[in-house]
Amino acid sequence: MLPTPRRYHIVTFGCQMNKADSERMAGILDGMGFEWEENPELANVVLYNTCTIRDNAEQKVYSYLGRQAKRKHQDPSLTLVVAGCVAQQEGEQLLRRVPELDLVMGPHHANRLQDLLEQVFAGDQVVATEPIHIMEDITKPRRDSAVTAWVNVIYGCNERCTYCVVPNVRGLEQSRSPEAIRAEMETLSRQGYREVTLLGQNIDAYGRDLPGSTPEGRHLHTLTDLLYFVHDVPGIDRLRFATSHPRYFTDRLIRACGELPKVCEHFHIPFQSGNNEILKAMGRGYSQERYRQIIDKVRHYIPDAAISADAIVGFPGETEAQFNDTLRLVEDIGFDQVNTAAYSPRPQTPAATWGDQLSEEVKADRLQRLNHLVNTKVAERSQRYGDRIEEILVEEVNPKNPQQVMGRTRSNRLTFFEGDIQQLQGQTIAVKIQQVRPFSLTGTAVGFTVGV
Repeated sequence: MLPTPRRYHIVTFGCQMNKADSERMAGILDGMGFEWEENPELANVVLYNTCTIRDNAEQKVYSYLGRQAKRKHQDPSLTLVVAGCVAQQEGEQLLRRVPELDLVMGPHHANRLQDLLEQVFAGDQVVATEPIHIMEDITKPRRDSAVTAWVNVIYGCNERCTYCVVPNVRGLEQSRSPEAIRAEMETLSRQGYREVTLLGQNIDAYGRDLPGSTPEGRHLHTLTDLLYFVHDVPGIDRLRFATSHPRYFTDRLIRACGELPKVCEHFHIPFQSGNNEILKAMGRGYSQERYRQIIDKVRHYIPDAAISADAIVGFPGETEAQFNDTLRLVEDIGFDQVNTAAYSPRPQTPAATWGDQLSEEVKADRLQRLNHLVNTKVAERSQRYGDRIEEILVEEVNPKNPQQVMGRTRSNRLTFFEGDIQQLQGQTIAVKIQQVRPFSLTGTAVGFTVGV
């Protein structure tokens, strides 16, 4: 029996893939006649889309779940769902830990949410974590933005980084067909979206699993081929893609990004460590020298490109000298942003079993020192925007100042300026930058620009 009233709330942890999955699940709930509820305490379906990449994200989920589990004792009509990577990793063990749960579902089952909830409403407690082939995306996501949209192009990851739980919880790579991706983008364009970010856990691996190759042995379908294939979708003015792996960031891909005017000058290429021994222990498959070559080549073809990255400190066995190699890489390259984290042992990963784990104190100290350097370098990189005219795609009103709108430069820098959101949303505006901060800019509109 379906609950009445029918209100849902989704809490999303973790990466862009999870955000895209949450939008799809919200679209399914909308289609079932549920309404979004801002306050989880008033919703009668509460869904946690979880992340297990680090321990603190996982513990936060259990904290939230504990509160809702208590509420369920007072209100048995509450439906509690855990989706995503913690659900996939823990499976039925989650039910033993939180027996109040109604549905545990791995990320591959996001499109099956309606079927699974109908089983729950019929009185079952459901666990859906078995491997399945991900069907083409026929759901209509409830997208968080009216201007920018995620489009999944590849699910899963075949890499075996020794610290990473993603292949265990998101499975092997499954690429969508180029035709399905283009069709989704054409639909988005008709709905008024102007920017698309192509998403994959390891997006540069796109197409390796699709049938077909040339007599020379080259795959017919690569990320580069996909960019050429979807580049001319009318109405989509900007293209981004994430997340990249240095091992597959090819010269051909870099040249294509320089040639294709819709591809934005921002690349997220994690390096994880600046030391070759640690990179080898991580199973990353490249050296710090190779990483530097990639960045040099990107900046050769796209001189103003913004580069963001991910880094891990305190990996098992990391010495002070090896950590200093990471600091040196950050100092030399000058990133526009680095997502940093202290190493966190994850279940069923090789590195979690190694004996040379570092203390939390050492990890915290190194993280603090790396963050200090990152913030210094980011502030330096930001200075180049001063007095420039940047193209800003207007997304939303500034929540802290209703007189201002906000959007992003092509290089992904958040920018604020005075304007009316009703007139400007979805427009690309030329903005003269007058105030520079490490992670955002403020300026004055000087005119409209036309799409590519």
